[in-house]
Amino acid sequence: MILKSLRLGTNDLDKARAFYDATFATLGVAPCAVSGGYPIVLWDLDGFKFLLGAARDGQPATHANGGTIIFEAPTEDAVRAWHAAGLAHGGTDEGGPEPKPQARDAFGAYLRDPDGNKLGIYCGLKMGG
Repeated sequence: MILKSLRLGTNDLDKARAFYDATFATLGVAPCAVSGGYPIVLWDLDGFKFLLGAARDGQPATHANGGTIIFEAPTEDAVRAWHAAGLAHGGTDEGGPEPKPQARDAFGAYLRDPDGNKLGIYCGLKMGG
């Protein structure tokens, strides 16, 4: 089974769109593929769909405690640009761009998006044994 999409909650589609358009642009991803007025925002990440929208139960969207979504960057400069774009568009710092000992010294950074979802990005991260 292959995962095809991931949907997170947001309490403000406009803020989410601005944050992810800015951070994804540093990685060469096209702006949000959904025009205004729809109840979701969506990006195509090489065939994988990344979406945000309000919680379906009508309650405020909340972030996962212990959950982190990791993206891949082509270069260390892209990691730095992603982190800076996120901070400039409502994100909060969770670990600046640097070699991360917890990831075998791969170069990475962490942010929380405007809704508190924890995100990471790495260049050179090797998963597994």
